[in-house]
Amino acid sequence: MIRPAKLSDSGKIAEIYNHYILYTTANFEEEAVTAEMMSFRIEDVQQSYPWLVYETMEGQILGYAYATGWKSRCGYRQTVETSVYLKKDAHGQGIGSALYDKLLRLLVEMKIHAVIGGIALPNAASVKLHEKFGFEKVAQFREVGKKFGEWIDVGYWEKILV
Repeated sequence: MIRPAKLSDSGKIAEIYNHYILYTTANFEEEAVTAEMMSFRIEDVQQSYPWLVYETMEGQILGYAYATGWKSRCGYRQTVETSVYLKKDAHGQGIGSALYDKLLRLLVEMKIHAVIGGIALPNAASVKLHEKFGFEKVAQFREVGKKFGEWIDVGYWEKILV
């Protein structure tokens, strides 16, 4: 089941996210986040955009997706950046696709014009997910992030919705 995130989900969401912080270069945070920190993030995002979770019948959260504003200037108000994170053992089950499909449909309803996905490279699974939904690569910045002593490129994929 895909549903809007609740603040009570923040601990489970933080657990999923912390795996990416501590063990991958998929994002550039370096310190684990607490449930309280995550609850502030969820609350902040949900003031303007969707934050969704994928929950099993048993109540286990296997992934989440959300949109945030692209930039703070008012002229960018119809452009968002999206993120999708899955529990480390939940890949390859269609969960990311289900979350992205629902998120993109909600963004269309909100009349969001452009959606941007930033991907730390290499990340074949994320590239495949974005391109499955019609995103096209529009940019790649070389060595703009550093994590675990390694310089990392970031690519940007874009999809025009409405």
